[in-house]
Amino acid sequence: MKNNKVILAYSGGLDTSVILKWLIGKGYQVICFYGNLGQKDDLAKVKKKALKLGASKVYIVDLKKEFIEGYIYKALAAGAIYEGKYLLGTALARPLLAKAQIKLALKEEASYVSHGSTGKGNDQVRFELGYLALNPKIKILSPWKDKEFLKTFKGRTDLIGYAKKHGIPISASKKKPYSEDENIMHISHEAGILEDPSKPAPSHVCSLTNSPKNAPDKETKIKIHFKQGIPVKVESKNKVVTGSLSIYSYLNKLGSINGIGRLDMVENRFIGIKSRGIYETPAAYILWQAHLDLEGLVQDKEVLHLKQSLMPKFADIIYNGFWFSPEFKLLDSLFQKSNQSVTGSVTLSLYKGNVTVLSRTSPNSLYNKDISSMDIEGGFDATDSKGFIKVNALRLQASSKNI
Repeated sequence: MKNNKVILAYSGGLDTSVILKWLIGKGYQVICFYGNLGQKDDLAKVKKKALKLGASKVYIVDLKKEFIEGYIYKALAAGAIYEGKYLLGTALARPLLAKAQIKLALKEEASYVSHGSTGKGNDQVRFELGYLALNPKIKILSPWKDKEFLKTFKGRTDLIGYAKKHGIPISASKKKPYSEDENIMHISHEAGILEDPSKPAPSHVCSLTNSPKNAPDKETKIKIHFKQGIPVKVESKNKVVTGSLSIYSYLNKLGSINGIGRLDMVENRFIGIKSRGIYETPAAYILWQAHLDLEGLVQDKEVLHLKQSLMPKFADIIYNGFWFSPEFKLLDSLFQKSNQSVTGSVTLSLYKGNVTVLSRTSPNSLYNKDISSMDIEGGFDATDSKGFIKVNALRLQASSKNI
């Protein structure tokens, strides 16, 4: 090979550790890239493991702040939620990792990039669309779509056997073959017995949040301050938190204690396969609820309804891996514009898995008590509603004979 350098998106887990060893066996010089998005991994062990398995270099890049400010907050400002449930914790991470990986490939003058995503999942699409959008000439090694690799590894059992044979330390086992993806936004759980959606997930599967049943029997009150759709401060009884990373970490802690943000769903993958996932997304769920409520106070009705009608498309774009697409840029600019008025604060109660809005206030409030009140006329002439109703009834009357 003239240029055999490959930048591997390396997690330190079973799949990418096996892929690292396999690529080296095929004659590639493997440089491992680990994007630190807030996983609870021992980073020194991850680096040591990769070098021991034969990586020529290991880059560990801290992406937590960029992930929060440039990806999570963009999605939350849009209210993006996939199929009415999923807050996109994995989907949002992939374009950032792809961008950092391509940047490293440029630095190292590597001709190849590689990842450990399977041929049935969404992440292969998200990574590879990101790679090609950012560097159309990059070559992609995708082992889970390679015939030779697939012949050798038919599933996790084969991976575990290969790892034991080649001395690769692993935490996965045949008894507990869960696939997990963790970052500061969430942790997801898939595979194994979770693949049967008719069976409840075992209680031990959720590792980030308390079960609501075991959460404190006492509410936690907080006030979240937003500036143009971005959280800038959180106040609780004895604490004031500022700064994106500190705010997000603090809300994760409160959400985890109070059992906030658990989700068990069957979703539609981009390639058409249904899958069952268990998600824990505490801070994002709290912020999503607060932002949604504040919008109701400050957004013009038609602007709000237009934004809400476009949100599912935006969520689909993110979920399907089109972060670097023209349509993403167009909708993102629209949502940024709509968030210029989303400044103010929302007071919330966190209690046993629930987020309850208690109050909200904003200098941009469009709420007019004098007009809204049932006890004050406030310059609104109720008799005007007669004509309003008559005009809107014209088409109904015209089509009444067809009912």
